[in-house]
Amino acid sequence: MLTITQSLHDQIVAHAREDHPDEACGVVAGPVGAGRPERFIPMLNAARSPTFYEFDSQDLLKLYREMDDRDEEPVIIYHSHTATEAYPSRTDISYANEPGAHYVLVSTADTDGAGEFQFRSFRIVEGEVTEEEVKVVEAY
Repeated sequence: MLTITQSLHDQIVAHAREDHPDEACGVVAGPVGAGRPERFIPMLNAARSPTFYEFDSQDLLKLYREMDDRDEEPVIIYHSHTATEAYPSRTDISYANEPGAHYVLVSTADTDGAGEFQFRSFRIVEGEVTEEEVKVVEAY
């Protein structure tokens, strides 16, 4: 299960809406080994595409060095889908290389009649996708 604060949830959704119609992407880092998302890090979608996201390689290198210096790890890796449901695509699955991370997808399209966005979390390990419950809390 992913437990996330309302504030972080809202920041991820806001980023997805701001970057629409392009896909948004980013990371939420947390203390190594804690599994607790704490620091919101929106990233630039280097692909600037409505159907694909890509972290800039230099930005990603800088981020990993910064997380290493702060004893952090990526707890959540998120991106948005602008015209499809919040479910990992084949490309998303092939790029998922953090087996300990929660992969959050936000859809900015109303694909299920339940509103203008979906917020879902998945574990992706060796190509295997497992959806998990999301628990939104006020604070940890």
